[in-house]
Amino acid sequence: MISSLLLLATFVVLGVPVAAVCIPWFLITRNLMPLYRSSMFIVRLAFRIAGIRIHITGLENIPAATACIFMSNHVSNLDPPVLLPLIPGRTSVFLKRSLMSIPILGYAMRLAEFIPVDRDRTVESAQEGVRLARQVLMKGIHITTFVEGTRSRDGRLLPFKKGPFYLAMESGAPCIPISIWGTETMMSKGSLRIHRGTAHVVFHAPIYPANVASANIADRAVLMEAVRAAISSGLPEEMRA
Repeated sequence: MISSLLLLATFVVLGVPVAAVCIPWFLITRNLMPLYRSSMFIVRLAFRIAGIRIHITGLENIPAATACIFMSNHVSNLDPPVLLPLIPGRTSVFLKRSLMSIPILGYAMRLAEFIPVDRDRTVESAQEGVRLARQVLMKGIHITTFVEGTRSRDGRLLPFKKGPFYLAMESGAPCIPISIWGTETMMSKGSLRIHRGTAHVVFHAPIYPANVASANIADRAVLMEAVRAAISSGLPEEMRA
């Protein structure tokens, strides 16, 4: 519980003044990077204070000056704040639409062009999400998505959602598979209690949709399986599906 309180206190004590300064700055200059970089710094600092360590491998696999689609497994609510500060440059994220209603934070996420996802998961909402994500990629901004669409209760890989792979095939952006583990023991699904520990994050070599011949269903399935195999290879044996 102490780690939870330290994390929350750091977010509040530093986040409120940063928002008070950087949001007006963005409205004046239209430059989002001071707000984005400050937010990522606060997250990294909060984790250090709370006793959460992060072990990272494979950062050299990320192509320079290229908008990528980062595809990760999902085992804890800690995964997004662990992962996002590690991604070079700026990234947008697919996330639940309800999170956009959080005061201050929700507004900042809208400014950062995070992409809301509806729970109904209709074809229309999925297509709208892909359309918005393509626009973001065209601006040179990364996309980060947790390809299972929800957190795994036992840490084992769940079936992947198709939307990110439609996006990859249509945009041609390189896919960076990510394996994340260790966070499942620090914050389990349905709990707000945070325990100290080490989060392990592995960035795998990029997979290029252009190496898959066309955008038909079979080729999307090949891309999905290639990403799944890469993510699985970076997880402990008991977490592999």
